[in-house]
Amino acid sequence: MSTNGVVVRVPGKVNLQLAVGPLDPDGYHEVTTVFQAISLFDDVTVKYGPPNSGISLSVSGATSAGVPTDESNLAYKAAKLMVTKYGLSEDVAIHLKKEIPVAGGMAGGSADAAGVLVGIDALFELGLSRDELEIIAAQLGSDVPFSISGGIAIGTGRGDQITPALSRGTYHWVLALAGQGLSTPAVYNECDRLREGLAISKPQVGDELMQALRAGDSIALGKALSNDLQAAACSLRPALRLVLDVGKDYGALGGIVSGSGPTVAFLVEDDDKSLDLTVALSASGVVSGVVRASGPVHGARVVSTL
Repeated sequence: MSTNGVVVRVPGKVNLQLAVGPLDPDGYHEVTTVFQAISLFDDVTVKYGPPNSGISLSVSGATSAGVPTDESNLAYKAAKLMVTKYGLSEDVAIHLKKEIPVAGGMAGGSADAAGVLVGIDALFELGLSRDELEIIAAQLGSDVPFSISGGIAIGTGRGDQITPALSRGTYHWVLALAGQGLSTPAVYNECDRLREGLAISKPQVGDELMQALRAGDSIALGKALSNDLQAAACSLRPALRLVLDVGKDYGALGGIVSGSGPTVAFLVEDDDKSLDLTVALSASGVVSGVVRASGPVHGARVVSTL
């Protein structure tokens, strides 16, 4: 299949659970998390660039403001990694059409990097398996392998060791977006500060959460949502507490700061409830935007060729 370019669609994610272990001597935390890929997508276009143009990166879309287009972008790093690893031409043009919030705890940057890996694999006809792509993805960051796998999965280690989770049913989400992102390292540092002097146990997956997923029970899942970084995110951004309160007042089954925040994800029963909560949050004045989504959805995949 010879082609000039491919478009890869990649999902954002919510963390249904994020358990954070103590700070290791190497400065990292062991985590156990349960990811769900949801129907909020970035489209990553990967095509051949003009001769001697090198790797180029451009962005557009609803959440593209402030996204870097240089080598600091994880998508650029993904392209560089693939080019070096497989001895490919560096003349690759990447375009990110963004809908996933930036620095919102929804793995937008990781999703774009995953999209580049899948796109380069398809464009250069490398024939890599999903497992091989996930191993490469783990070199780029802890959320990148999940952006390739999609669905619902358990992440261990630093969140980069992915195991698919048994689940049934579709889950409806209302996402309350913040006007400004939160730095992941800052949230982890605040988490460490808040937990100073406390004995922190090894992170584990919650039994209630896994039972709820296996049963397709959204009410039980709403009660089982948990995030060890939520207190830290709320400490740095106190307005998040107000957002969580509005969601509870308007009948969400559960609410959680996704990842390191500041996006707040509310689980609701169905489309009608999601519409009610969307209207309530929009009218509350405490959020900058509201998006509805459902999950689980597939991971990064090619949706068209150019």
